Amino acid sequence: MELLVRYLDRSNSISSILTQDVIKEETLRDDLKYYFMSPCEKYRTRRHIPWKMGVQILKIIMITTQLVLFGLNNQLVVAYKEENTMALKNLFLKDYSGMDEDDYSVAVYTQQAFYDSLFYVLEQYSQLGQLSVGPISYAENEDGKLQPLIICKEYYKRGSLNPSDEAFDIDAELETVCMLHDPKTTSQWKTQNASFFELDFYRLVDLKITFQLRGINLQTVSSRELPDCYSFYITITFDNKCHSGKVKIFLDIDSESSACRGWKISGTAQKNTHYLLVFDGFVILVCITSAALCTRSIILAVRLLQRFSRFFHEHYNRKVCEDDHREFLNGWYVLVIVSDILAIIGSILKMEIQAKSLTSYDVCSIFLGTSTLMVWVGVIRYLGYFQKYNVLILTMKAAFPKVLRFCCCAGMIYLGYTFCGWIVLGPYHEKFEGLSRVAECLFSLLNGDDMFTTFAQLKDKNILVWLFSRAYLYSFISLFIYMVLSLFIALITDSYETIKKYQRDGFPLTDLQKFLRGQKDFPILEENSRTEMELKHSVVCCCRRVPANDDVVLIS
Repeated sequence: MELLVRYLDRSNSISSILTQDVIKEETLRDDLKYYFMSPCEKYRTRRHIPWKMGVQILKIIMITTQLVLFGLNNQLVVAYKEENTMALKNLFLKDYSGMDEDDYSVAVYTQQAFYDSLFYVLEQYSQLGQLSVGPISYAENEDGKLQPLIICKEYYKRGSLNPSDEAFDIDAELETVCMLHDPKTTSQWKTQNASFFELDFYRLVDLKITFQLRGINLQTVSSRELPDCYSFYITITFDNKCHSGKVKIFLDIDSESSACRGWKISGTAQKNTHYLLVFDGFVILVCITSAALCTRSIILAVRLLQRFSRFFHEHYNRKVCEDDHREFLNGWYVLVIVSDILAIIGSILKMEIQAKSLTSYDVCSIFLGTSTLMVWVGVIRYLGYFQKYNVLILTMKAAFPKVLRFCCCAGMIYLGYTFCGWIVLGPYHEKFEGLSRVAECLFSLLNGDDMFTTFAQLKDKNILVWLFSRAYLYSFISLFIYMVLSLFIALITDSYETIKKYQRDGFPLTDLQKFLRGQKDFPILEENSRTEMELKHSVVCCCRRVPANDDVVLIS
């Protein structure tokens, strides 16, 4: 009788342990299934409102609206700077046609034209108040005095030159001499500094004229925003470094905006900066909420992965493979968090610009533009819950590693052609004058653009270079269009066909997907008895992908 009691107690304890294991397994399976459900399925299953998806939708709307508002404002700033640059070139450059020649504004070829252009700048600067139709004037220093114009000439310290005898004597050390020009002393500066303008052109390297102007961008008043005040730092360079008989004249402008110190606006225009600041603050709040929810999801995913790993190790003595690891470590959440951080930084910069504390429009544009790009790319995650869109997403995911390796190999050939074209064809073809221009030209040829023009523009004075250019261009176009691009397309097509086949015949199952289906055919392997071949076979079997169409689909 006592033995029977012991036997029954032992049976009950074993049954209790088995029941607990079954409950633990089913609970884990339910949690895993719930984790990989779409937001709509989660709502139908447990009536949990998809807050995260709602925040993402709200964030897309708000960030896009913010970007559009900032872009419209930025367009006004860019238009003002570009038109101001054009106006100043027409004011200070003699015989300026309205179009820059290559990378310089104008060029002169005689000494008289050089002096005429130089004195034209000085005279125009002296009469700026009577010439300009825009709200622009001389800059003043802290003492209220006008900032002077500075003329600096750089030349070889000593030299003599006689081209007819093919003789020269040059001291390569450079000297710089500068003088100041006050616009109020217009009638005196030319006579008092006549010796400064006596130039030996064979010694002259360059001559620079620098001055500062102030302007106000009044066009923002119509959009009910405070105008910005600008400081323009202008440099006009007469470049004679080449000593080829052609002096290039450059006009460069650096602009800096700031809040106007004294302002008063009356009429219908009102200051509405505070409304935009409130909106930007709300965008920051939404982004912080989004980042917090995605961080929470990552933490929950890591904990769920740890539970699943422990269960597999305890019951089947197996490790979770890398492919199943990636199902838990969701890259979309990382993308959303990065986009949120960029949006927060961009919004802070935008608020500083609105408050006239910063003027870094370009930096703010980069942050806001990149964050908006990532936000819209993140929408693909939700499209992946639909079967038809999921085919495209799985194709991109499967093809990406192959395409990346292929691009690395093709990139080596591309770089070789880039360097070769630059060094050989650069002196004879404008599209090959710099490495970046060569890369851009070859990329255009690769896509079938501008082919005949590239062939026709090569100067054919050197027959050897002309023949080389033909062999170079024909080989590049044939290799990349007929072979490289075809292989590139074939890689993507092959991945697409593979995914379509799996959707038709069923996807290979990973350990995670077998577990979600309730299968228990996991071989229990002793760690000491596993050979290297068995380990490799286990990893290969484990790392197969996505289940059949009628089952749970895992989208990382």
